[in-house]
Amino acid sequence: MVKFSIFLQRELRLLARQKADWLNPVLFFIIVLTLFPLGVGPEPNMLRIMAPGIVWIAALLSVLLAAERLFKDDYRNGVIEQLVAAQQALMPFVLAKITANWLSTGLPLLLLSPLVALLLNMQGASLEAMALTLLLGTPVLSLLSVLGAGITVSADKGGILLALVILPLYIPLLIFASAAIEAASIGLGFTGQIAILLAMFLFSLALVPMAVCSALKINVS
Repeated sequence: MVKFSIFLQRELRLLARQKADWLNPVLFFIIVLTLFPLGVGPEPNMLRIMAPGIVWIAALLSVLLAAERLFKDDYRNGVIEQLVAAQQALMPFVLAKITANWLSTGLPLLLLSPLVALLLNMQGASLEAMALTLLLGTPVLSLLSVLGAGITVSADKGGILLALVILPLYIPLLIFASAAIEAASIGLGFTGQIAILLAMFLFSLALVPMAVCSALKINVS
């Protein structure tokens, strides 16, 4: 726990110095959501119908935008190699990366949900469903992003490979999160979709950190 706290403080200090690493995904998310109403027109019913897909496609692309550099600097500076040699320090380091990634990408998207609702004419149950799906889904996005970054950390053209690795894993999350918002928009229950998102989150949380540690060890060796 002490090592995790130390690594998390380090990651937060790095984010404070390198503001573009967390500002760019947030600005990208806002720009995409702003362009959609301009492109398809301001007709409220059309925006309401398209809102589930728009929100989650913008969210996953903005998280993907920040994923490539997650381990690159630490890999080039030899930090990961030293942590792999230390063995016990690698898991706290990975957990700190995942937490910092969510705090810098997922949490801002969650806080922006009222603005999203205003832009896409979402009200009542739709806004509640969107907030819940972002609350449960953005940690999964961060976990999968860190997994992809760990797998591709030593690749020369990691960005393209990262997208190829991660995007298929995003599909189930995109389907059920969008379905929850769509069901809420037409007055149907969405607890089933929320339960599936919770299961995805717990499953990812249990397995992804260990997979990332293994991927980093393989890349270093």
